[in-house]
Amino acid sequence: MNNPRKKIMVCLILLLSLFCTMGISIRKFTPHTVYRVYLKGKSIGLIKSKEQLEEYIDTKQAEIKKKYNVDKVYIPSDLDIVKETTYDDRLTSIEKIYNIIKDISPFTINGYAIKIKGIDTTDTDGKIIKGKDQTIYVLDKEVFTKSVDNTVKAFIPKEEYKAFAEETQKEIEDTGKVIEKIYIENTITIKQQKIKVTETIYQTEAELSKYLLFGTTDTQKEYVVQEGDTINEIAFNNQISPEEFLIANPDIVDENSLLYPGQVVILGILKPQFNVVEQDHVVFREEIRYQTETKYDNNQYVGYTKVEQKGSNGERRVTQKVLKINGEIKNSVTLEDETEIITPAINEIIIKGGKKGNNGFGSVVPTKGQWGWPASCSSISSHFGYRWGVLHDGTDISGCGYGSNIFAADAGVVVESRKKPGYYPGGYGDNGEYIIINHQNGYYTIYAHLCPGCRLVKEGDIVEKGQVIGGMGKTGAATGVHLHYGLWKGYPYKGGRALNAMSFY
Repeated sequence: MNNPRKKIMVCLILLLSLFCTMGISIRKFTPHTVYRVYLKGKSIGLIKSKEQLEEYIDTKQAEIKKKYNVDKVYIPSDLDIVKETTYDDRLTSIEKIYNIIKDISPFTINGYAIKIKGIDTTDTDGKIIKGKDQTIYVLDKEVFTKSVDNTVKAFIPKEEYKAFAEETQKEIEDTGKVIEKIYIENTITIKQQKIKVTETIYQTEAELSKYLLFGTTDTQKEYVVQEGDTINEIAFNNQISPEEFLIANPDIVDENSLLYPGQVVILGILKPQFNVVEQDHVVFREEIRYQTETKYDNNQYVGYTKVEQKGSNGERRVTQKVLKINGEIKNSVTLEDETEIITPAINEIIIKGGKKGNNGFGSVVPTKGQWGWPASCSSISSHFGYRWGVLHDGTDISGCGYGSNIFAADAGVVVESRKKPGYYPGGYGDNGEYIIINHQNGYYTIYAHLCPGCRLVKEGDIVEKGQVIGGMGKTGAATGVHLHYGLWKGYPYKGGRALNAMSFY
């Protein structure tokens, strides 16, 4: 190639080719900004604009907007869009990214997460049972606030709650009650956040109120009232308490309200999602029931009975501090220095024949008036009946004070006097230290939660009506000092049937 012009042309062509090659390379390796999309920590593509993906999702999810009545739908909580500088110019379409997301992760909307911390409890062995935490989701914070208020009002009479809230409670003159405090025992926190649309989201006050009371939004069991039905009978036959019945049917005033045939009532078993605590200062007049003292005349035969002194009940004015949780009395403490006896009780004294020993116990069929009161006070903190779907198989008597006398309700033979285990499968709970008396007429009485070392009788002992057999305590599954007094037809928890002892008084 001796021609100078040709040499010049070849050089120009080579230089031009080199510049073109370099230009391509420079353009190919110039970094640019994109957004990498991660779903559950895994990359699913690159997009040019984060805002485009967010707007596309919001536009596509019109159904969610309509369902929850919201203005905007957001990306899933496990989706991350990270700004990135890269040389890779291979972008994924917004539509493709959307289609991947919608089949794997739920989209989100603005709302509130309410965390309710569970309450730890202790079993009969002292082992802590961890309370169950839960989170409730709402779109409007007011829905939760009003639902909580409805739940509180379900356990406290409306007028009493109103007077407490407005600070217009009347001072106690002779008898009465003053609510000192109302609070929720559980710790509750509220946080605004994005909520997955697959979560249960409560949109109405009625829906959430139902859940907070019953633990479900399912339709509750209904019952059509029949001729002659009473609230107490309907409640017991459906394993709920009269109090639960009234809470489920707020239009019915009290358990003495008359029902009419064909009336439809709700029979839901309550399962409150938090504890409503009420602390009361209560002053009331209480009957002091007389006790029966038995003396024996060995000059008279067995079967001889004479009333030497007729008994009469007294009366006292009692002041107590009462703790209720979800409307149920959990503890009551009598303030002895603020309690006064108005009329003392006079004990009944009976003379019985003692010749040939004492072999008779009670009548064949227990009757009203036969049974002596088993405690030195008469305040009932929990009646016989169903609580939260479980039968409370006795009557709880409280307010007498720790170690106060417990009396045999009638003559009989002690068949059990023991502490642990004290728990019978199918029973209401751990009885702690307890005594069972066989009245030798098919009926048995049980005296539970006695104080440690307070049992004064042992198995095989013969006891008389009114005899002191132990002291009131709170052993076993008891939140406060009280006597669990039960009357059974047949041996308690071993084939026998629990009766409402109060029907015999």
